[in-house]
Amino acid sequence: MINKFKYCVLILFAISITSCSEDFLERTPTDAISASDALANEENMQLVLNGIHRGLYSQSQTVFPGGNTARANNHYWVPLGDNLTGDLIHSANANNLSWRSAMQWNEHTQPTSLTVELLWYHRYNIILHANLLINGITNGDFTETPELNSILGQAYTYRAYAYLSLVQHFAKGYLIGDPSSDPGVPLLFSSESPFTSEPRSSVLEVYDQIGQDLESAIAAFEAGAPRSGGGPEAKSQLNIDVTYGLKARWALSKGDWATAVDAAQKAREGYALLGEDDWKSGFNSNNLSEVIWGSHVIQAETTFFRSYFYLASNTFNGSQIRNNPKIADRRLVDAIPETDYRGDVFLPDAPNSNTSAANGNGGWANNTNPLYTSEEEFDAAIAEIKGTYGLVSGHNTHPYMHFKLKQANPGTIDPDDVIYMRASEMYLIEAEAKLMMGDLNGAIEALRPLAEARDSAWSDDFASEDAFFEHLKFQWKLELWGEGFGYTNHIRWDQGIDHAADGGSGASEVLYQDAYQIEKPSVNDDWIFKIPQAEINANPNLSPSDQN
Repeated sequence: MINKFKYCVLILFAISITSCSEDFLERTPTDAISASDALANEENMQLVLNGIHRGLYSQSQTVFPGGNTARANNHYWVPLGDNLTGDLIHSANANNLSWRSAMQWNEHTQPTSLTVELLWYHRYNIILHANLLINGITNGDFTETPELNSILGQAYTYRAYAYLSLVQHFAKGYLIGDPSSDPGVPLLFSSESPFTSEPRSSVLEVYDQIGQDLESAIAAFEAGAPRSGGGPEAKSQLNIDVTYGLKARWALSKGDWATAVDAAQKAREGYALLGEDDWKSGFNSNNLSEVIWGSHVIQAETTFFRSYFYLASNTFNGSQIRNNPKIADRRLVDAIPETDYRGDVFLPDAPNSNTSAANGNGGWANNTNPLYTSEEEFDAAIAEIKGTYGLVSGHNTHPYMHFKLKQANPGTIDPDDVIYMRASEMYLIEAEAKLMMGDLNGAIEALRPLAEARDSAWSDDFASEDAFFEHLKFQWKLELWGEGFGYTNHIRWDQGIDHAADGGSGASEVLYQDAYQIEKPSVNDDWIFKIPQAEINANPNLSPSDQN
C-alpha cells in the first residue's frame, strides 16, 4: 500500500471530500481538507464519511492516486461476482472494460491486471479513511454525542466491509481451507504518515478483526443517531441494520451458524419484502422497501459507460449491452415454476437478432426456434420486446435474455442506484444457517416468507436436508441473480462451474474458453485473486512467495 497511499492525506482528501450538505448531495467549494481539519468537528468527519460513500461508486481515479477511468469501483465489483461464475452469461464477443476477459478468468488470475489492482487499492482506500475516523474519535478529546457515535459506527462497519471483501477475494475460503494457517491480507490500522504496511495476517486473524469491528460498530450505533433524511440517499448512509447484515454474511462464510441466524433476523427488521410490481421494477432504486443499503448515484457524478447497468442491464444504451445482451443460465430459468413471478423477467423465446452471437444462431436465416415460422413473426417479436422494454434500434435480442435489472429510464445512459443489501438475502442466510445446524424444519420456516411471497404455489415438502439444500441454492441463484452473489456462494458451497452439464447453460464454449468448466474452489486455487504485482513490488513485508 505504500506507493499508493503515501500521498493520500495530501491528495485523496482534496478529491473525495468535496461533497456535503443538503442531504449530502450538493458540492461545497472546498478544494482540499487536511487530516487535522478532517477531525476538527463532526461536520468535517461527516465529510470524510461522505467521501467513502461517494468512493463506492466513483471512477477509481477520483478516489485514489493511480486509479483508472475503466473501473467505477462497486459498479464493477458487484456484478463481477456473477460474471465470474457464469450466472450473468455473455451472448456475444464484447470486451469493453475487460468484461469478457474477466468472464474468461483472464483478469483475477493475472497479478498485473487492472481488476486485481483496483479492487485491492479501493478496499484499502476505504480502510485508510475508516482508520482516520476510528483513530481520531477513539483517541481524541470529543464530547460524545449520538451523531459522533453514528459516524464511529459507520467507520467500523466500513472497515469490516473492506476487510471481508479483501479476505474473501484474496485468500482461500474460510470453510474450504485452514483459516488458522492460510495467508489472508495485511491488517492496517494506521491513518498517518508514514504509511508502513504489514505482512499478510492469517485468514483467521482477519476474520477475528472483522468480528471485533462489527461488535464495535454495533455498540456505537446503539448509542448513535438514526439515519438522517429520507429517500434513496438516506440508505447510502450505514446504520446498525447494515452492520447486522454484514455480520450475517461474515458468520455464514465462516460457519458460525447461530450468529448468522441472529444477525440476519436483526438486519431485516423493518424492511418489508417486495411485492410483484416492485420486484419487477428493475432494482434501480434504494427506495425499494427491501433495500437495507445501497449507493444513491446522483446525476452530477454519473459514471456513464462505467456503470453496473452498462455491464449487466439489457436496457442500457451502450455497446457492451447492445452488441452483447446478457442472458441467464437456461437450466435456472427452465426450472422456475409457472407460479413464480420471478420467471417473468427472463425471455427464453426472445429471437436471436444478433448475427454476431456467439452461438452462431443469430438472425432469421439461422433461426432454430419453431415458435417463429416466418421472418415477419421473427421481426415482430423483436419489435415487441424493444417496445415493451424501451430498447433502441441498435439493441440486439437473444434467447434467455433478462430484464430483471432495468434502468428507471431505459434506452438511456442515465445513472441508477447500486443496491448492496436486501432483506431477501437475510431470509436466505437464516435458512442456510439453520440447515447447516441440522434444523431442516427451522430452515424451511425461515425460507417460507420469501418463497411464498414469490411463488403462489410454493411447496414445503422436502424429503431430506440434501433436497432442501438444492432448493435453497436455487432460491439464492434466482432471487439474487445479477446482484453479485455468485462468487461467494460458489466458494462457500465449494461448487465449481460447468456450463456443459445437464443440457448446458446456453453459454458458448468457444467464447468462454477455459472458464467453460472450472473445478471447485477447494481443489482449484484460481478462485483466489492474485495480489497486485505492484503491491508485491512496493511492500517490503511481502515477497514473491506471498503471491497467491
